[in-house]
Amino acid sequence: MAVVEKDFVESLFSIRDKVALVTGATGALGSVISMGFGYAGAKVVLTGRNEKKLEELAAQMKEAGLACAYIAGDPAVEEDVKKIISFAVDTYGELNILITCHGLNKAKSVLEQSLEEWQAIMDANTKSVYLLSKYAAEQMVKQGKGGKIVITSSARSKRGMKGYTGYSTSKGAVDLMVQSLACDLGQYNIQVNSFNPTVFRSDLTEWMFHDDNVYQNFLKRLPIGRLGEPADFIGMAIFLSSNASNFFTASNYAADGGYWGN
Repeated sequence: MAVVEKDFVESLFSIRDKVALVTGATGALGSVISMGFGYAGAKVVLTGRNEKKLEELAAQMKEAGLACAYIAGDPAVEEDVKKIISFAVDTYGELNILITCHGLNKAKSVLEQSLEEWQAIMDANTKSVYLLSKYAAEQMVKQGKGGKIVITSSARSKRGMKGYTGYSTSKGAVDLMVQSLACDLGQYNIQVNSFNPTVFRSDLTEWMFHDDNVYQNFLKRLPIGRLGEPADFIGMAIFLSSNASNFFTASNYAADGGYWGN
């Protein structure tokens, strides 16, 4: 009969005292993930391009007694990424978890979208993930303790949509990148996964929650019966960042209320 230790089970989902870097930390998803990780006992390094918003979020977290620090930077700029990783290590001594919550979309038909706009989406959503994963992984390998890389992708990575030739392409590339990164990094005990949300509440999507026709149309494809809230994804992010996911890697997890299965 197999033996399961109590301590093993009780610590499965713990990320206490882990150092987690959260990108897009001032966005709807990133801010909630940051707070959630803080309440779970992680030391959270917040990053994004808006320093004022980062300062405000850090103040809110510290007021709640949560361990955090922040640094502004563009995740699609190599020198900024190097600076962000170095800051995390200089501040807390190591880096254990990378969670990307940033992104960009400019929904337009291919007939209307300029190459420059398309490239901006690819840089923001795909190049940035490559850079962050590369330099975070280098640091994790140097530490010799393994690590977790958790990428926010999208349900649109596997189902295209009118006006999403840039966005869906970028997220499809991210899903394949996650699988390939996992193959590169498995020997170092670094697990790489994505979770793939459908529409959730944010500044950009708030209007959908108040337009009943649009909302009900979305629900036809969502068995769960509602659109998402940012807090819906805290549990998935913690699972993929904890020992509970040590045997799980190279996967793109549906976090879509059943959209892919419908």
